[in-house]
Amino acid sequence: STTEKPIQLNNIADAEAFISGAEVVVIGFFQDLQSPEADQFRLAAGQIPEVPFGLSSSAAVLSHYGASANTVALFRRVDNDRRDMDMNNRDVDAKKLTRFIRMNELRLVTEYDPVTAIGVMQSSLEFNLLLITDKMSPKHPERMRKFRAAAELYKGKILFILLDSNLKNNERVLSYFQLKKSQLPALAIFHTPDDEHVVSTVEEISIEHVQDFCNNFLQ
Repeated sequence: STTEKPIQLNNIADAEAFISGAEVVVIGFFQDLQSPEADQFRLAAGQIPEVPFGLSSSAAVLSHYGASANTVALFRRVDNDRRDMDMNNRDVDAKKLTRFIRMNELRLVTEYDPVTAIGVMQSSLEFNLLLITDKMSPKHPERMRKFRAAAELYKGKILFILLDSNLKNNERVLSYFQLKKSQLPALAIFHTPDDEHVVSTVEEISIEHVQDFCNNFLQ
């Protein structure tokens, strides 16, 4: 985005529009916009260009969101959740802020890696759907388009996760689901409280197949 980051949010309407405008947004609530904490916040904003950052020093906005000064809040639409980081009396710098955001920025489709794994495990959603596939495949963009369209239908119910079979770190996930690379792409749905899961190997991903697979498991 060419807009200057972060965007200043002067009132509650600004903040609400900002939060509803993207899958993941970060707001810094500061009493003093020139404080060292606000400076670290701006540094972090520059390091994560794809996430919208806003900041506010409006007493009405802070009160509306129940935020104390020097609090950074991450809002995510996928599970209607919010994660806060308190910058008071702590050695929180841009690096720690960036890590906090990377850990918690769950999207409609979240790509699984060692950093996002933490956010996935802490998600309030009990159902996870994994698309286990080869990202290098020429069919990958079309698979992702359909998987993402299906994810829109289960927002707030199922966390959709992309797992790249090429990554060495992900080999243990394949073995957990007893899958070989020759069987991919595959879908695996998982109920986190009791580890119950079902795996389906598919010729190709379709929105209808994803829907049937999810609905059968949810029932």
